[in-house]
This record gives sequence, structure tokens and C-alpha cells, in this order.
Amino acid sequence: MPPLNLSNLSISVKLLFSSYLLVIAIGYGVALVQIMMTHGMADGKIGLSIEDIVYNYYGNRSGSLMESKLNGSMKANLPDSERFKIIQWVRDGADQGRYEAEIKPIVEQRCILCHNAQSGGLPDYTRFENIKERTQSNSGATIASLTRVSHIHLFGIAFIFMFVGIIFSLTTGVPCRLKSTVIIMPYVFLMMDITSWWLTKLNPNFALLVIVGGGGMAMAFVFMWVVSMYEMWILPRKLPFPNRRHALLRH
Repeated sequence: MPPLNLSNLSISVKLLFSSYLLVIAIGYGVALVQIMMTHGMADGKIGLSIEDIVYNYYGNRSGSLMESKLNGSMKANLPDSERFKIIQWVRDGADQGRYEAEIKPIVEQRCILCHNAQSGGLPDYTRFENIKERTQSNSGATIASLTRVSHIHLFGIAFIFMFVGIIFSLTTGVPCRLKSTVIIMPYVFLMMDITSWWLTKLNPNFALLVIVGGGGMAMAFVFMWVVSMYEMWILPRKLPFPNRRHALLRH
């Protein structure tokens, strides 16, 4: 029996593996877009930068979280006039009486659709105390949010790369040492990525490690994806040895 590899799989198995890889690739792309639209807008500019990482995890401790969001990822969600009014209210001390008279109508019109009791991970802005909490000094991600996101990423991404790695392990055109290195890389960079979130929360100098960790995972994913798809659909089918010999004799 010939060794199992991607090029000599049946069409049905190739379609199964390819469908999985395609869906995961689309999901990966959507995740990158989501990161750019949230984390990547923390400094108010398009594109992920070191400053974005620092603002998200360490915070901008010279101002409030509310102001950072309004000048960053939430900037496009309301007109400048209303955004400036909320920022000025925050800077003036976030008085509740003024909130009821001037700010609450803006929040109800622009924010409550997403920031409500059923929003899951987002703060509930139907309660004034939740808004007041975010008018204090911006210290970045909370311990609770880091814990929640860390365990989700550890479980979810580990499962994704386990199946991508199983498919990639059936390739034949990659040297064994390189193949082993590429298979283990996502887990190394995943641990680096998540550990650097916590380190950046303590010290902004670790922010670069977040980008290195995420970039390393992306590089490993792209390499395994491209090589796996190439060997399934472009590389000539590897026939068992007896069949290859008979094919040569026929010629």
C-alpha cells in the first residue's frame, strides 16, 4: 500500500479538505478586517500600529477610555458635533445631570443599538454607571476581558491549526525538518501573542510582540494553506510503485 499523501487522495477527500481550508481562509480574512476596524482604529488612523496595540492593552492613561474610543474605533459612528459634545462632557467631569439633559439623547440614538444588556462583550450603555466608568483614566483592557479573550483564542485557534496541520502533514514536497517547524510555529506564535497581551497591559514596551505573534501565525497559515492546496490540485498524482512501472512499460 503506498504512503498516504495529498496528491493521491480520492477526489471526495480532496474536496473535503479543500472546502475546510477555503472556509478557514475566508474566516481568517474576515478576522483580519475586524481587527483593523476595531484594534486598528484605536489611534484614529487606518491600519494596525504599535500605538494601536498600546492603546488597546496598556491604555492611553492621559485620557479616558470613552475619549480614546470616540477618537479611534468609534469615530465614524457619529457626527463630529455630537462626538465633540460627549468628549467635552467627559473632560468637564461627566456630571450626571448634564448627561441626562445633553448626552443621553445622543447615546440612545447612536450607541444603544449595540451597547445594550444583550450585547454580550460590549458594555451596557443603558446604565449610566457603565458610561461613567469609561470616563475615568483609560487603563486599557481589563483583566476580565483579557482572561475571556485569552481562553477563547487558546481553544479556538489551537483547534483550527490542529486540522490545518493534519492536512499539511500529508504533503510530500516539504523537507521533514521544515514541515515539523511550520507545524509547530502557529502554537509558538499563539503563545507569544497571548502572553504579550498581558505583558503589554503591564508595560507598553511589549506591544511589538503582539504584532510579531500575530504575523508569525499568519505566515505559518499561508504557507501551509498554499502548499496543501498546490499538492492536492496541481502536483501530479503520485501513483503506487507497481502502477508507475506498468505505466512506463506501456510507453
